[in-house]
Amino acid sequence: MDTQAIFLLQFLLSIIVFSFLMKWIASPWLNKQSINTALFWLTLPHTFRHIGMSFLVPGLSLQTLPSNFAFPAAYGDLAAGILAFAALCFLYYKCPLALVIVWIFNIVGFVDLLNALRHAEVIPMFGANWYIPTFLVPLLFVTHFMIFVRLIFNVNLKKCDE
Repeated sequence: MDTQAIFLLQFLLSIIVFSFLMKWIASPWLNKQSINTALFWLTLPHTFRHIGMSFLVPGLSLQTLPSNFAFPAAYGDLAAGILAFAALCFLYYKCPLALVIVWIFNIVGFVDLLNALRHAEVIPMFGANWYIPTFLVPLLFVTHFMIFVRLIFNVNLKKCDE
């Protein structure tokens, strides 16, 4: 099996596993929570997106990743992670702007992942960074989807506690 086929298989299997785990375990619990709490826990994994900065670290990839992939992927992840952390804080304190920040983070983060995935030419170059797109990105896609569902169908945020 060639490298791209292995990558695709691992990516798809991770999406499937995370989707079923979310359906079986996370969703039943999240459905019993307030929108703030549900969005908080779904946003939490995205606060670690600074890990994507490793695409810029020499030696972690088999060779230097092309700058048209590495820079947008690294800085897009950093921006999404910072926005996710801001959303987490707003959600925790139940501030009125929380919903707006979650929308912004979720759109920016989702578009960043879509942009990175269109660069199939870098797959054989990932080296030690291989786990990011085959393990972390599927988790992020699944949680982005779950956040979109909650934002679209349940928008009752509580007011900020003074």
